Order: sequence, then structure tokens, then C-alpha cells
Amino acid sequence: MLRGFSPVVAADTHTIVLGSFPGEASLAATQYYAHPRNQFWRLLSAVLGEPELHELAYDVRLERVLAHGIGIWDVLDACHREGSLDSAIRNAQPNDFASLREHAPLLRKVCFNGKTAGRFAPVIAAAGYETLVLPSSSPANAMLSFGQKLAVWQQILDRFRKPGQIRRYVAE
Repeated sequence: MLRGFSPVVAADTHTIVLGSFPGEASLAATQYYAHPRNQFWRLLSAVLGEPELHELAYDVRLERVLAHGIGIWDVLDACHREGSLDSAIRNAQPNDFASLREHAPLLRKVCFNGKTAGRFAPVIAAAGYETLVLPSSSPANAMLSFGQKLAVWQQILDRFRKPGQIRRYVAE
């Protein structure tokens, strides 16, 4: 059974980006989004106006993201999986999302990095959070260019709407 990482949140975190589960490169490095071709850090760099965020040391990246009120976690705590593809996930155990209320009491918006993570959007929306399903930053999602992904990722910082409202990215 593979185990994921702890959430990266602070008391003033208002928005969190949830992936599905760390890939092999991330598990080996014990860092979120460690695969060099994953666009997560480049996308956040552009969204947050933090040039070259992806080139900074990992702990500095986390500090900068937290300074913007953004957290990082995954929907799954543990699973069996060969390789890094979400389609290979078996025996998935979800994270205890309810526990985040203690650590991030200002959390209002939950963004999902990809469709697999986005399957949890209705449950999270029912708990009173605004949700946004983003196109995956994974190198396996080559259907969209960086610019096309960024156009949707820019919505991470949109001001909040009514709790429980779900927005989904739909590929055309």
C-alpha cells in the first residue's frame, strides 16, 4: 500500500488544490509534483505572479504558495498502484478532508487537479465549499497546451461564489 503526503496548509489557507495521488517521481522525492514534466509548479507560478516558482527549492515553493493562502493536498491518502497513472489506482483510501477544518478554518475553495480528483467535487461541494475542477497538470494530459490549461487555472484566484457551487472544466 502506497501512502500519500500530509496536507500543506496554514491557518489562513483559503483555497486548496487537490491532486489524486502522488506519482512515482513525487513519492521518490517526497515532494508534491516532483516529475520534471508536470506543469503544476509552472501553472501556479503564472497564476500567483511568482516568476520562476518552479525553479526554487521545494520548501521555498511551499512557503510562497502558502503566503498566497493556497494549500496543496491529494484526495487519496493511500492506494495500490503500479506506475503513476490514475487509471492504475486500486484499493483507494480517501484522505480525511473533514480534519482540514481544524487546520485551515478559513478554507472556502477546493480546486481539483484533473478529472480523477474532480470526482470528489460533489462531496466537497455538499460540505459547503466552492469547487473548481481544473485540467490536469500531468504530462499524461497532453491534449491541452500550457496556455489552454493556464486559462482555466487562472480561476483559482477568482473571488468566491456561493458555498456548494461546482464549476467544471469541460474539454471541447
